Amino acid sequence: MDDETAFQDRGVDAIVAEFDTYEDYLDKQITTTDLYYLEDIELARQLVELGYRGTGEILKREDFEERKEAAERARRQKLLNRPKTLYSANKNLEDHALLQALALREEPVRSGKLVTIVFIRDKNSKGQEISGYIDFAHRLQTENLELVFDGKKRLLPKPSDLSFYNWETQTSTSSPTPNFQVIADSEVGLLFKNKRDRKLVNVDPNAPPSDNTTRTEIETDEYLQVVLYDHITRRRT
Repeated sequence: MDDETAFQDRGVDAIVAEFDTYEDYLDKQITTTDLYYLEDIELARQLVELGYRGTGEILKREDFEERKEAAERARRQKLLNRPKTLYSANKNLEDHALLQALALREEPVRSGKLVTIVFIRDKNSKGQEISGYIDFAHRLQTENLELVFDGKKRLLPKPSDLSFYNWETQTSTSSPTPNFQVIADSEVGLLFKNKRDRKLVNVDPNAPPSDNTTRTEIETDEYLQVVLYDHITRRRT
């Protein structure tokens, strides 16, 4: 691309940025004198578009709309590529062991380098003991966890998580997520199969958690029990 073409392109882009519609661009070329004699805004626009009115070379409608669409695509892509602020950023988590642990994992989980299953056993607002396995990445995508990191809301399992159990009502549910399938094995017990590398995560505390997975028990007074299962995802070759 030569300098003249590049300069022209910058001029077109400036026009596209200035005007919301092609009609707005045409109106800019119309004078009060034009309207006085023509008495019709649509006719005045047509004359400008055909090059009979206005100053300089008039940008064609298809060129304007093509550049406008390209600019909108670029704007959307820029928003998609913009780094998302971590929910845990700049939060005081000094007295919250679980939140500290999750804050360390938030960035690698968001980027897909790590998936973390959070086991929580505690009591709900009705005083009923509940437990369940939470796909941390899925919660980050579907819920505003800033309230959790602000201490305004507790992280508790719910029926839509990987696994949920209410010890009082005997209610039991399991739900797959974009990262895991739930496998209830009668011999081995509860397993979670990672959909990316097909590896199994065994949550039996008396058995190894499986390849690429580590089990970490969190010591905290805020919950009856918390265990994190960190699985490093690797694509199969």
